[in-house]
Amino acid sequence: MSDLKENVDTLLDEINRFSITNPEELEQFRLRFIGSKNVIKDLFALLKQVPNEEKREAGQYINKVKLKAEEFFNAAKEQLQTSEEKSLNLDFSRPGEPYKIGAQHPISLVRNEIISIFERIGFVVSEGPEIEDDWHNFSALNFPPEHPARDMQDTFFIERETKEMALRTHTSSVQVRVMENQQPPIRTISPGRVYRNEAISARAHCFFHQVEGLYIDKSVSFADLKQTLLYFAKEMFGEHTRIRLRPSYFPFTEPSAEVDVSCSLCNGKGCNVCKYTGWLEILGCGIVDPNVLEASGIDSKVYSGFAFGMGVERIAQLKYRVNDLRLYSENDLRFLKQFTSAE
Repeated sequence: MSDLKENVDTLLDEINRFSITNPEELEQFRLRFIGSKNVIKDLFALLKQVPNEEKREAGQYINKVKLKAEEFFNAAKEQLQTSEEKSLNLDFSRPGEPYKIGAQHPISLVRNEIISIFERIGFVVSEGPEIEDDWHNFSALNFPPEHPARDMQDTFFIERETKEMALRTHTSSVQVRVMENQQPPIRTISPGRVYRNEAISARAHCFFHQVEGLYIDKSVSFADLKQTLLYFAKEMFGEHTRIRLRPSYFPFTEPSAEVDVSCSLCNGKGCNVCKYTGWLEILGCGIVDPNVLEASGIDSKVYSGFAFGMGVERIAQLKYRVNDLRLYSENDLRFLKQFTSAE
């Protein structure tokens, strides 16, 4: 017991005299007093020689030096960390560096804004596959077999043994699926990516984005279509925006029209953006052809409807004055960061 006390006192004295001024000395202390092969473990060999009635007192002596070593180590470690922080001369009350989360793509911004506008008047979003069969992409939309849009120059066809497939050329195919699975009233918009076999240039691309709308109910008229599109134009381009409708042709609507909005830059007076006409084309529309309704199982004698479709890139071009469609797909951060804050 006396040998044990003598060894404990020696170690306590050594701990008190130990000087720690750098990480190396701290590691030396850890290895000697706390590590897996520390000197305190040697005391347990002496503990075995202590009589049973004195073992409790001997254990307390060993714990005393063990606790002393741990307290000394933790205090020295904390002091070294504090000294290191002070040497760096840092002001920890200052705000941290801002974390850049990136910018949202302009196509996504415009697409979400278009969806938000139509959702406010009761339209719901519908989505469908980008690889479509002939029925949903062409036949159900009143495209005759000899229509030019079926030609290899316009459509990316996919070879399949079972049936002819293609990358969808418009999101009208989603509208067909909605009409096949839902009875009127139907009020839906179909945003998504579409594909056309076209040469890539500043004004055209082999893929782009559309938002197409469909409204079917009893007694739907062309006046309903015009007021819906006027509402959209004012919400998107400003309260003073005007629209005009020009006769056009689409296989799935009759009558059909192209829609122009008044140029917001020149207020309709004429400028180089609108080619001095005062108008900018934004979308196509029309009354749904009865053949399209019947092909999807909707009674055209009871129901009528209108449809419209717009290119998201076209709306973004008018909104942001970007004249080269290729910029939208090149992922140049210098271009993308202009549209939303990267903070």
